[in-house]
Amino acid sequence: MVDLQRIVDDLALRLERPLLLEDGRQRVVAYSEQDGPMDDVRRHSILRRHTTPDVRDFLRAAGIHEATKPLRTPGAPELGLLPRICVPVRHDGLPLGFLWFIDTAPAMTEPEIAAAAEAAPTLALTLFHESLASELASRRELEAVTGLLLREPDADRTLIEAGAFPDGAPVTVAVARPVGGGSDETLRLTMERGLLALRRRLARHHPLHLVRYDHAVLLTAGTRAFPEEMHAALGTPVLIGIGSPRPSLSRTAESYEEALHAAEVIAKVPEFGRSAEWSRLGAYRMLSGVPYGNLHPGLARLLDEAQHRPLLETLEIYLDLAGNAQAVSRRLRLHRTSLYYRLRRVEELAETDLRDGEERLSLHLSLKLARLSGRYRPSPLPAETEST
Repeated sequence: MVDLQRIVDDLALRLERPLLLEDGRQRVVAYSEQDGPMDDVRRHSILRRHTTPDVRDFLRAAGIHEATKPLRTPGAPELGLLPRICVPVRHDGLPLGFLWFIDTAPAMTEPEIAAAAEAAPTLALTLFHESLASELASRRELEAVTGLLLREPDADRTLIEAGAFPDGAPVTVAVARPVGGGSDETLRLTMERGLLALRRRLARHHPLHLVRYDHAVLLTAGTRAFPEEMHAALGTPVLIGIGSPRPSLSRTAESYEEALHAAEVIAKVPEFGRSAEWSRLGAYRMLSGVPYGNLHPGLARLLDEAQHRPLLETLEIYLDLAGNAQAVSRRLRLHRTSLYYRLRRVEELAETDLRDGEERLSLHLSLKLARLSGRYRPSPLPAETEST
């Protein structure tokens, strides 16, 4: 396929006039050496790679989007715009772009305009092929990344052979879930734009991404995730779970499932903060497949009564701190006598014995399961003080 820049340079050399090529959304695609008249619009277009909204509106009103042959557009001094020749670039009637010449000193002749129009079909075909290639590459990547997460065979080879991911490199997956959940289309577009921008900044880590209906996924080559960068880029509050690295792209699904689980856990266990690694979830790593109904029967009764919440919170801290009464008293800012009273009440109401290791384990795991199920959410702890 002929290179767009070469077509533009050859045409500018033949006509001895600088020119600029835009796509259908008036974003700059290519331009020749600018050795002729230059106005503010041309200068800013080259610097910013697009024209401003007021200039686009002016040129649309001049009829450029409906044009099927070259037309002259008037100048607009208030916009910093000199008169121009616009050559529409179309393929099978589909508008794909605009070829622009500044029409001053001297004005373009009809033969010059005809020569520019003759180049339009080649430009159109090249733009058409480039748009198809871009769309195909994007669609193939989307399908391949989806295939990785679903454990489809050869999805990794598709990405590696396309140069999207280095062969033999480990992969790490991070999952971002919007705070409060939801699958609003505007939210999805916000996350999509944020991840695309982040991929440009993380280019040397060969990032890949996917936005699903209720979460976003970022894959990076290597053993490092980028949670803080994701928080900054996504433009909406999210909770980020991070899977453990895997030695090859073919095992992406394993890291993804861990990351997804980690994101689900931190949504229900605020103590983990905004981001958490699956490897640091402790007992929560083992509880994802346990039915929530399998709770200690005595504890289940306490969960259903709001007045017992302080007892449950005391019990959880007691078990988290391995029965260290001094540490528990300090953490809860609670006198030791009051602590022992609460623990006796737990034993009575739950019909259990905290001296029994099996019972302590059952109670501890049941509290963690209750958190994951949403049946139990403790109050924030007070700041630690010296033990009384």
